[in-house]
Amino acid sequence: MKNQKLTRVALRYHALYLDIDREEIDMSSEVTVPVLAFTARLKENGFTLSEELVRALNSAKTDVLLSITDTINDVMGCNLNWASLVKGWDVPTGESYFDHLITLFVNVCDLKEKVSGTKLPCGHYIPEETFPIERYNGCPFCGTPFEKGDLVYKGQGSKLKELRLFTEEDIKRVYTTLLISATPLDATQRETLETLLSVYDLPNGVNINMKETLMLVVKTLVANGRDDEAAKLMKTPADVLRYLWFLKTGNVQVVEPKTLIAHSRRLYYHMWGALDRGADASKEMKKKLQLKYDRKTCRMVAKWLNGMNMSSHQAAENMNPKRGMWVRMIRALRLGEYSRKSGFENLAELLDVFYKQEYDTWQGKVDDARIHNDADTVIRMLKERPGLFARCLFATMLRFGKEKTLSAFNDISHKLPARLLLALGNTAELYFSDLQTRLARPITGGIVKIPANKLLALYSTEEKMDMIASINELFKSSMERRFASLQTDSKTMYIDSSLYNIPISIGDRSATIQDTSCALMGTRFPIEGDNIRLFMQWGKGLDAQHMDMDLSCMIALPDNKVSECAYYSLETKGAKHSGDIRFIPEMVGTAEYIELSMPELIDAGARYVTFTCNAYSVGTLSPNLVVGWMDSIHPMKISEKNGVAYDPSCVQHMVRISENNISKGLVFGVLDIEKREIIWLEMPFTSQTIKGCDTCSVEMLLHKLESKLSVGELLELKAAAQNLYVVDTPDNADEVYTYEWALNPADVSLLLSV
Repeated sequence: MKNQKLTRVALRYHALYLDIDREEIDMSSEVTVPVLAFTARLKENGFTLSEELVRALNSAKTDVLLSITDTINDVMGCNLNWASLVKGWDVPTGESYFDHLITLFVNVCDLKEKVSGTKLPCGHYIPEETFPIERYNGCPFCGTPFEKGDLVYKGQGSKLKELRLFTEEDIKRVYTTLLISATPLDATQRETLETLLSVYDLPNGVNINMKETLMLVVKTLVANGRDDEAAKLMKTPADVLRYLWFLKTGNVQVVEPKTLIAHSRRLYYHMWGALDRGADASKEMKKKLQLKYDRKTCRMVAKWLNGMNMSSHQAAENMNPKRGMWVRMIRALRLGEYSRKSGFENLAELLDVFYKQEYDTWQGKVDDARIHNDADTVIRMLKERPGLFARCLFATMLRFGKEKTLSAFNDISHKLPARLLLALGNTAELYFSDLQTRLARPITGGIVKIPANKLLALYSTEEKMDMIASINELFKSSMERRFASLQTDSKTMYIDSSLYNIPISIGDRSATIQDTSCALMGTRFPIEGDNIRLFMQWGKGLDAQHMDMDLSCMIALPDNKVSECAYYSLETKGAKHSGDIRFIPEMVGTAEYIELSMPELIDAGARYVTFTCNAYSVGTLSPNLVVGWMDSIHPMKISEKNGVAYDPSCVQHMVRISENNISKGLVFGVLDIEKREIIWLEMPFTSQTIKGCDTCSVEMLLHKLESKLSVGELLELKAAAQNLYVVDTPDNADEVYTYEWALNPADVSLLLSV
């Protein structure tokens, strides 16, 4: 079990885990027959092996090779149902709206005896001269599949992904980098960390910087009965609340109950009123969020709060921003009862101060000074809390002037984590443009558009450009000072050219899980063939039921025109859909595809294609739903028997919807036709169909990613600050930064830990 878990983790970093010592590998050993057979099976799935890994596998037992094979087949979905609704769907069936209308009329009016046709296992009667039912694997009217695809195509891919060796040392290094990451972990990293926490003990002396990461660690410690160790990690009441809410919702960010309730109502809305379950969903969410805790948890939290290393007034002020939630938590945790017991005197004092509100809030003082335009007081108080100063830096510059604000900010910039400074540099251009609407991504999904600051109208274009330049200069000079302060014996550095196409992810972290890679959002994938195949598979491990997920794409055409390829439009110029499936079979799920033709898209003058998936059924995207795209120079087959069009060797990128997903729809990629690149995006939306996907928001998100500092540019800053010579090849370079290195975003984030 341990080896299987670690194999899954290693695969995300383009590696295979072996319980072996590198020094014991015989690099001159002859490749064994089982390893040759194993290599052939991996090649069919689109993987090849490094020389070191091949030699290491020579000493592996046969059952280890079989276990790895099974794990990879499971990750790649080779044992699932990949049959589509239409057989040989690259040739359109010609079905139309009238076919659906006539079929509906015949079935509703019970005209089966008067009209010739065919009755299907689902009970629907398909009249003759409507749907060509011989072309379908299921019912074309209701989308119920009748046939499964037991096999998938293999070995059609034109580009193999090399797997390297991961030993215990490599796995533990990943473990440590995740724990000390200077940036919030995305969903893939969180799942990886939770897996490793279940295998290994918590390392001694590790400094966990991110609160969200801390919650995962605390959860593990508490589950193992190590409450006292967990208590040492709880520094403020806000940490305690975050942990309690994490247990309740599965989300590491604290989201107000009213927000979650309103969101659940939207998720279960249906355009057909009779199917709308919004009201019931909000009631269910209210019930789920009811606070009930056992005595053990109540006592544990009471001890944590009682042992806080801060005054009661400081603790009460820390609780104030979430006062409403704390009032309910105090009641549910019986903290009033514990405060009357011996040994809980600090807790009693805290509750007394909190309820009497015998404290002044720092934020209240700042807001009052800001209202009265007291610049000196505002800036003086902001310097007390550098993180909050950073978050309101732009607005403060507009209100009180660039020179005064930046001079004060520069005094405390060394106290800030580099990720915050980077975030400032990445967002300055958009913020100071009065023509741009900024984007925010709340945890509930979707994109929120924030209008430009009204104070921008008081400044000229030149003044705003000067502010942007000043922010960028502040970031670069700060990073150069930080890098220069690090001692190094290195003289040369190699930077892979692909790293200049990967933006450093700050604030746009992924909420999906990547099982075969850990690419950063905004990564560009060059395409090789003339056909791009989108795929979606859902329903793994679930009983047969109605579960309507939709795979769609939106094609941007000249003159601001848009065409769509979706369940209601199975064919448009440049795109073909495999058919709309609305029911899943038992345990193995089902699949939909879209084939994109580059020559046809170019002929149509298309600019780009947006890839989306969404839950037409009420609720969220199904957990473990997988979406991605395939690409190959070689032609990719489509089965005329059952419509199977999946080949793991052709998969360029795919993501899996996590168990904690609360999004209804997802933009997962954009094809830039002119550049022949696919940009991996992750933009949730809340609409029931693709028509709710805002193309303007997609363009804004692309622009936002393009304006961010790339990994390669940050490495150039490091090289300049440390007087390192950047070389063209990795051979003999003292510091080597490759695409494989960037597969671990936690390693990338270490650049921001200075």
